[in-house]
Parts: sequence; C-alpha cells; structure tokens
Amino acid sequence: MEFTIDQRLERDIANAVNGEYSAIACYGKLIEMAPSEREKKIIREIRNDEIRHFHYISAIYMLMMNQQPDPKVTKKCPNNFTDGLKFAFEDEQETVDFYHEIVDKAQHPYIQHLFRRAAADEQNHAVWFLSMMK
Repeated sequence: MEFTIDQRLERDIANAVNGEYSAIACYGKLIEMAPSEREKKIIREIRNDEIRHFHYISAIYMLMMNQQPDPKVTKKCPNNFTDGLKFAFEDEQETVDFYHEIVDKAQHPYIQHLFRRAAADEQNHAVWFLSMMK
C-alpha cells in the first residue's frame, strides 16, 4: 500500500510522540542512575525539554488525528548509566535527522518551526550526553 505525504506525516508525528515519551521514561531512569549531582542536573534539564516537546507534538497529533495520542515506550533504556548515555546520545542524533525529515514533509509553517526547534534541542542534548561519556 502506498502512503500519501499526509499519511506518512501522520505516522511520523505518532512515532515522534512515542519517541519523546520513551525519552522521558529513559531519562528519568538515567537521573536515578547518575553518579553525580552535575549529571543529574544536566539530564533533568534535557528531560524537561523532552517533556515540552512531548506536549507540543501531542497537540499537533490531536489536531491532525482528532484524538488523544496513546503513547508507548518503543525503545528499551539500558540498565546501567554508561550504556544509557551511549543509548541516549545515539537516539538524540537519530532524532535530529528524523525531525528534519518531518520538517521537509510538513506544509504548515508552525509544524516546520516546532520540529526545527526540537531538532536543534535534540542536537544540543546529544552534545551534553557525549560530554558525560567517560
């Protein structure tokens, strides 16, 4: 079955909701595992950005689909801090590319703006996760 651009965008928005929801859950776990207050603070700030993204993207989802999203954790967060940092770094990098693809598909300037901004935040998060890797 061939999808229209709008159907692909709707699917991508649904995946973005799940991605943000998964990141929020994982980063909560990373905060608990973090060995220092500095790392806890950085991850808490990143998690707050992800919560903001989740709310914005969920609002777009509701407007497009005319229903509330039913978010699910789609990526399992590792159970140790070092592996969790690597996982988070790679996930943030992949999300940057994914959000740029959404910008290219979206016709509405607000959706484009929101995902450009979120992509910039995700790139910044990746740098912070990289800085905590030892």
